Amino acid sequence: MTTTNKVCSKDLVDCVISGIQDKKGSDIVVLDLREISTAVCDYFVIAHGDSVTQVEAIARSVVDKSIEHLGEKPWHKEGVENAQWVLVDYVSVVVHVFYKEARDFYQLEQLWADADVIQIESVY
Repeated sequence: MTTTNKVCSKDLVDCVISGIQDKKGSDIVVLDLREISTAVCDYFVIAHGDSVTQVEAIARSVVDKSIEHLGEKPWHKEGVENAQWVLVDYVSVVVHVFYKEARDFYQLEQLWADADVIQIESVY
């Protein structure tokens, strides 16, 4: 799969991670879904914030950084209005930014347990 502007999925993942780290998103995980035949994209990037304000800032940072560095706009965004779970969809890469309690409740990583999991080290 490719993104909407033919940006490499891995480059987009790296840019997304940088955007999350800029706003001190916590527990960043990349799920590599490329080997799962039922997957809807190549990668999920999952992180959380400790407040609604931080969740909004993380999602905004991801979008701003992808536009600035790759010229890539998201195809779709959801959840911005309540900021419990913001989804930013780039077609081949889907970003999930949770409020901590929502992440614990939905356990998205467990739903895709067959994926290769890459834990991203905290930079702060």
